[in-house]
Amino acid sequence: MSEPIKTDVLIIGAGPVGLFAVFQLGLLDMKCHLVDILDKVGGQCAELYPEKPIYDIPGIPYVTGQGLTDALMKQVEPFHPVIHLGEMIENIEQIGDPLFCVTTDSGKVFEVKIVVIAAGGGSFQPKRPPINGIEPYEGHSVFYAVRRMEQFRDQNLLIVGGGDSALDWTLNLQPIAKRVTLLHRRDDFRAAPDSVNKMRALVASGAMDLKIGQVTALEGDGTKLSGAVIKGSDGTSATVACDALLPFFGLTMKLGPVTNWGLELKDGELVQVGTETFETNRPGIFAIGDINWYPGKLKLILSGFHEAALMAQKAHRYVYPDKRLVFQYTTSSTSLQKKLGVA
Repeated sequence: MSEPIKTDVLIIGAGPVGLFAVFQLGLLDMKCHLVDILDKVGGQCAELYPEKPIYDIPGIPYVTGQGLTDALMKQVEPFHPVIHLGEMIENIEQIGDPLFCVTTDSGKVFEVKIVVIAAGGGSFQPKRPPINGIEPYEGHSVFYAVRRMEQFRDQNLLIVGGGDSALDWTLNLQPIAKRVTLLHRRDDFRAAPDSVNKMRALVASGAMDLKIGQVTALEGDGTKLSGAVIKGSDGTSATVACDALLPFFGLTMKLGPVTNWGLELKDGELVQVGTETFETNRPGIFAIGDINWYPGKLKLILSGFHEAALMAQKAHRYVYPDKRLVFQYTTSSTSLQKKLGVA
């Protein structure tokens, strides 16, 4: 366990609603850290449809998912949020009133007064390849994400997939690995053309291998992988020696550990105590955005923005119990404009 990181608010999820929550909380002098399982901010907008147009953001006739993410990041700059990517919250333990000890899957620890769950439909989970006996190797020799490139130095790597993640990590890891083999079920890739061209140039020069087929079995001892059996497009099988297998088969949405946090659920969504605060049944823990449910709920980004604003009002009472909250408008409040750096 690491030393606890102390802050006012921990936001779980760095999508549009989580980012706008930083803005609303920041206006009220609350400091935020964000944790997201993805390797970049923006949630579904950035991961699933970065180039897809969005037409229902108030005052913005047209914006892409990535464009909205970039604008929100610019908006929260004055409040200096700290963002922790590639991590998943495992446990939330109440240690005060209000005070929570929150831990991630990497052992990072937070001590916070408020927890805001803005995790959309849940956490993005990697799709597991249909290989019998893969479970014991996961986290030891089979990895669905790269968090530290250095751990793969001088190893024989088998990277599986045909999208941007598979090609990007092939190109990034090839210079430090002993040998990289890229495996895809067909000789046609969904990744950026420039990445595909660079990969093919490495194959042509003999710097790495490309194989067409699918993994059908793993070979190894306990948790240590030694090779993978590949069935080629011609039906023949061969073993490729590898120290690590990195499958990139895309992502799926799951609630994950949130189901173990003592929160009231309805059909896989968090139930609100009241829509005036968006607090869950655990005082000090809020849920905003697509992950929550209440009568009349609309799964729209603008709904999440509204929920973030109301949540911040109640959160202020927990963080500053002795401080009177005066409602102000950014258009007329000099103090708010100073916080935003526009006064």
